[in-house]
Amino acid sequence: MKQQSVDIRQKKRKRLVMGIVLLGVLLMTIFLLSKFARYRIDLTEEKRYSLHASTKEILEAVEEPLEVDILLSGKLPGGMRRFQQNIKATLETFNAYSGAPISSRYFDPMGIESNKEKEEYIIYLSEFGINPTNLFATENGTQTSRLIFPGVIIRNATHETGGLLLKGNRGMSPDQTLNLSVENLEYELINMIRKLTSREKRAVAMITNHGELQDDQGFGIVEALSEDYEVYKVPLQQAKSVEDLLSFDAVIVAGPRDAYSEREVYLLDQYLMRGGKLLLGIDPLAVDMEKAGGEGTVAVGFETGLDRMLYKYGVRINKDLIQDMNFGYYPVVAGEFGNQSQIVPLPWPFYVVANTMSDHVIVKGFDQVMFRMVSSLDTVKATGVEKTPLIFSGQYSRKMPQPVRVAFEDMSQEPAISLFDQSHLPLAYLLEGTFSSVYKDRFLPKAFEDDPDFRENSTGGALIVTGDGDWLQGLHDAPSGDPLPLGVDPNSEVNFANRELLQNMMKYLVDPDGIMATRSKELKIRPLDKKRVQSEKTMWQFINVALPVGVVLVIGLIKVYLRRRKYAVRR
Repeated sequence: MKQQSVDIRQKKRKRLVMGIVLLGVLLMTIFLLSKFARYRIDLTEEKRYSLHASTKEILEAVEEPLEVDILLSGKLPGGMRRFQQNIKATLETFNAYSGAPISSRYFDPMGIESNKEKEEYIIYLSEFGINPTNLFATENGTQTSRLIFPGVIIRNATHETGGLLLKGNRGMSPDQTLNLSVENLEYELINMIRKLTSREKRAVAMITNHGELQDDQGFGIVEALSEDYEVYKVPLQQAKSVEDLLSFDAVIVAGPRDAYSEREVYLLDQYLMRGGKLLLGIDPLAVDMEKAGGEGTVAVGFETGLDRMLYKYGVRINKDLIQDMNFGYYPVVAGEFGNQSQIVPLPWPFYVVANTMSDHVIVKGFDQVMFRMVSSLDTVKATGVEKTPLIFSGQYSRKMPQPVRVAFEDMSQEPAISLFDQSHLPLAYLLEGTFSSVYKDRFLPKAFEDDPDFRENSTGGALIVTGDGDWLQGLHDAPSGDPLPLGVDPNSEVNFANRELLQNMMKYLVDPDGIMATRSKELKIRPLDKKRVQSEKTMWQFINVALPVGVVLVIGLIKVYLRRRKYAVRR
């Protein structure tokens, strides 16, 4: 009996040792596999810790270490602290997939001791669009404020870039702005890394010789796109065939004043049919603003030669002008002071400040965009084409069909709000799908009568259409006469989002499944019910603190009782 007991103990010991050995082997196997195969399990409903395939592709191509300065640092209130933690967590996730280490640190520009160095660094940050934000908080019942820099600087061994991470529409609440900024963290950060590590630039064409780009000669487009693209001015008359356009990833038509010939329309049409991407800003009405003083002038329609083509694709630009109560300003001469003209910004309803955006990734959470003399858009039937409105006018708008009177004296009195009885008129459309050629079942232009490569339907093309070409052209600085970047308005001292809009449109057109797709991420705001928190505070404190401790104690007492009962010595 005693020998049998010893054998049982030995068998149990062997099984224990064998179990420990197997567990060690299993752990070692998992450890070795983790060195060769990366894996992450995201259990959140919104997949907030998962990265888009395009993000992983860019990270895997990183060849040298990157350093990131998180400028949002120091003592922060709850919302900003969570935003700071999300920036850090996103960078750590990036590091897990990166081909080279990505390290980060917190750096507070306001902590620089030398005032001169601090000022120089703040000016340097402004070159990346990182401007300070005045953060107000309540501490111990006292209102406090401090400057914060909600952005990052990213550098490798030779270059440095950066950007602002806290972005949103001015009409959003602070919580909505923070939530949107968290949603866009992956896009903003990977876009900076792409700029820093990208070796190639894609080619974009700006069509010229039809009166396009009169205001700034294309400076606004080139300035906005030069970081990511090589931008070329292309006189379409010199293109001999569609192949001359196919070398460009996208083609921009910005406010033509002269009509396109049948030959040129054919080239644009066949470029789209072969998978090309078009951005068309068309002004269907012509107006001479130099004649808007005194008795004023009239805006009348003119033919661009593109109307029939757009109609075939599924959109129509109406020959009208939109006025909106959310308007910009136009500079007019109000008089002379000495020998100097006095320039006064005049409220101008023809300048539509649009801040109503769709949920599409191109404009999601976008700030205000300025359109100057914009016309309304309608969609028409086009089988196989998906039409997505991107930007809308405000709640109080109206359409004025041609001929439209344009006179500064009409603005001497406040316009009647009752006239602005339309709302949310579409100002920009994205068209995707399978397009039919405008020359399908029609005679081809004489120069291409025997074109063996003519295609009746498209293969993967896309286009964006706006009823205004001026939003693609920058204004000028009054004292110097120098052209300004898109969206910079010297009349109202407001920076609109025209530049970012052009960049996003181009990124989506060129690569719709690329990093722009990361902007589709949505994180739900789950605020606590403050009234319920107050009324049920004690109950939830008991459930979360006292109840678990009590359960553990009860289980412990039960185990002690059962053990004593089992091994008690019976007399």
